[in-house]
Amino acid sequence: MFDTLSDRLSGIFTKLRGKGRLTDADIDATAREIRLALLEADVALPVVKSFITSVKERARGAEVSQALNPAQQVIKIVHEELVAVLGGEGRRLQFAKQPPTVIMLAGLQGSGKTTLAGKLAGWLKGQGHQPLLVAADLQRPNAVNQLQVLGGRAGVEVFAPEPGNGVGDPVQVAKASIEHARRAARDIVIVDTAGRLGIDAEMMAQAAAIRDAVDPDEVIFVIDAMVGQDAVRTAEAFRDGVGITGVVLSKLDGDARGGAALSVRQVTGQPILFASTGEKLTDFDVFHPDRMASRILGMGDVLTLIEQAEQAFDADQKEKMTAKLMGGEQFTLEDFLDQLIAVRRMGPIANVLAMMPGMGQMKDQLAEVDDKHFDKVTAIIRSMTPGERTNPKVINGSRRARIANGSGVTVMDVNQLLNRFTEAQKMMKQMGGMMGLPGGGRRKATKSPKNKRKGTKGGGRPRVGGPAGGFPAGMPQLPPGLDPNALQGGQGLPPGFKLPKLDFNKLGKRPEEK
Repeated sequence: MFDTLSDRLSGIFTKLRGKGRLTDADIDATAREIRLALLEADVALPVVKSFITSVKERARGAEVSQALNPAQQVIKIVHEELVAVLGGEGRRLQFAKQPPTVIMLAGLQGSGKTTLAGKLAGWLKGQGHQPLLVAADLQRPNAVNQLQVLGGRAGVEVFAPEPGNGVGDPVQVAKASIEHARRAARDIVIVDTAGRLGIDAEMMAQAAAIRDAVDPDEVIFVIDAMVGQDAVRTAEAFRDGVGITGVVLSKLDGDARGGAALSVRQVTGQPILFASTGEKLTDFDVFHPDRMASRILGMGDVLTLIEQAEQAFDADQKEKMTAKLMGGEQFTLEDFLDQLIAVRRMGPIANVLAMMPGMGQMKDQLAEVDDKHFDKVTAIIRSMTPGERTNPKVINGSRRARIANGSGVTVMDVNQLLNRFTEAQKMMKQMGGMMGLPGGGRRKATKSPKNKRKGTKGGGRPRVGGPAGGFPAGMPQLPPGLDPNALQGGQGLPPGFKLPKLDFNKLGKRPEEK
């Protein structure tokens, strides 16, 4: 959603780099370009004005004029102001002292309320709660059935005493759901209310009546991030007519300009609680203003990447891998298969890579990444015997042909995987040695007059920093030219360890798939 804005801001900051000092003219020109970028992204005018005023005041202050790298200081200021516009620190749901906690969802028709209700219920269930979904949208055709389907997928009970499709009183349904929740020991009630194609008096009156009937702890307005300025005006109308306590951004995976997401917090005065990015129940997460600001500025989102990895890699798998490294055991194809499956659980690999710092410069290459290539690698490994996975050195020519036939690939594909995996084993051994683990230390220097270093006269072949294209160890290659050594990543690795040079020629989509 923020690709266009991110590209514009990246271009603006590129012009600042290399300047040892910023003049007032430089600051004015930069502020003017940022203002245009925000307005083109459909950010509300009052938000743009206050944002630019704050940036200009801080950019003219001592923190920039005395900085060794003024361009980096300006980026830091813009990042902090973006975080402030998006709400500063994220706020969690407010739970009732005596259950059940009642959460009422409001918004226009088509904003994604019903889908959001299912996602929120599934997320709360994963947090250890026992939610109840309430079908109080009795106007839209099949709204009740849709909520029942979503509830079934999430494993959550749905309270739907009325068939909907214009039949039934939503206020009575909402009121009866509270008593049902107490009897069924449900600690959270999520009320899905009706929407309209536009703001009208009847809609506000019904929403206000449901609010009075259930006395909700949270009134969450679901805003379609693709609508733009109209969504912000609608949020204001709900704030004044019903009284909202929080906002959820839906459809953040769309290709709209994203101005509503940057405007709604400051215009309504209410925090953004959650962000929804797709149709799956798992495409939903807590909204973090600092992480969203980092994504907009192309800084990646390492914290979310770590959280997703923690969910994808179970505790037993992590302990097993740690014990292997600590014991100096060899990294096998079986281990790699486990890692590959876990990485696939994190979602599309292009989305995972986009969270890495500096990947904003590689949008075109990431768009070419095809997850089907990882399925092919999985098929190759699963076509091997347990002995071959443990000791790939035994895989001779006839075995390679058998593996290729069994996985529906060519012998060349098998050869490429085995070659990359051999390099990956060396990398794992190198990492083990640098972290002080046994079995991976540096090789002892051998005294031999014939093996002297050959300096820079071209006598020896330069050593490549790391294996050719492992992500993680032994994975197929990333888009061409993707070199993390040139990015901002790499912090936190053991001293002297170089990230692998990633040159993924084989991972692109086929022409017919585009």
